[in-house]
Amino acid sequence: MKFLRLSIIVAALALGACVAPRSGSYKVTAYAPKNPDAVRVKVSTSTQNIYVLEGDRLLMGVQGCVGANGSTPKGSFRIQSKIKNKRRISQPDAGYPMAYWCDFKPAYGFHEGFVWSIPRTHGCIRMHREAAARFFALVKVGTPVSIASSQPEDKQYGHVVRKLDQRNDPDPSRAFMMSSGWFKDPAGPLLVKQ
Repeated sequence: MKFLRLSIIVAALALGACVAPRSGSYKVTAYAPKNPDAVRVKVSTSTQNIYVLEGDRLLMGVQGCVGANGSTPKGSFRIQSKIKNKRRISQPDAGYPMAYWCDFKPAYGFHEGFVWSIPRTHGCIRMHREAAARFFALVKVGTPVSIASSQPEDKQYGHVVRKLDQRNDPDPSRAFMMSSGWFKDPAGPLLVKQ
């Protein structure tokens, strides 16, 4: 009986030590732009795909998670600000990490969070930590953003976007989410030179 109790405690501690939202060995490759001023972002709300481009060159293509019930604004925008260590300030759940925040409209931005295969957010565009960190490295204040139901890139690059569904991933411990360790970059270089 003592062994069983000890095993349960060890398992609980191991689960509580979860890091960021992860789905297996999800990895993202993002290519460094030759001209950072030529970088632009396109989002297709129907596929939830995010394309970061330099001219016709795909720097990164990933699945995100857009707003439920069409709540992600559509149109042409620009990245207005970037905050790596952003936390939610409103209730409910003030303090919740929204790492790698890049807003494109007041109260709407790209940030790290759980990615579902269906629209699930309140209007922001969430990305897996691997993607959000690289997105943050690729864009700058002023980078153009186009959000539409579909994008021409869906046909051209949609097949290379790895699909992701984190709805069944375990929640990280609240203590870790509230710690500064939450904002640590993923391992390896964020951008690959090509």
